[in-house]
Amino acid sequence: MIPITRSISISEDEIAETFVRASGPGGQNVNKVSTAVMLRFDVAQSPNLPEPVKHRLARLAGTRITKEGVLLLTAQEHASQLRNREAALAALVDLIREATVVPKTRRATKPTYGSQLRRLDEKSRRSSIKKHRGRQSDD
Repeated sequence: MIPITRSISISEDEIAETFVRASGPGGQNVNKVSTAVMLRFDVAQSPNLPEPVKHRLARLAGTRITKEGVLLLTAQEHASQLRNREAALAALVDLIREATVVPKTRRATKPTYGSQLRRLDEKSRRSSIKKHRGRQSDD
């Protein structure tokens, strides 16, 4: 089990890893060794995540989640498979932890009386400035 928070942990068999060739420069080994890791985690079918966390995770993941609800993460920063696996797993744990945070609900407030007066005063000041623009009469 991989701990996410005190109450949430995911099973290691929910995660599928495949190794692919990394893109970019890499010397002589780049075309021979598959060091980049592609991590797949089925968010929609995970029994260990509560429904609100699943919805927030899908919103946070953006384009990294498929229509079927599978989260795809790739890691290719390091030259070794092990370090890329650790980086991908850490990214998954961080993303799920971020999804467990319940956002604050926004409460609508009214502007204060003083701010209303300041706004109206500024509006009248701007109005008089604009009113006095233009050609001046010769009277």
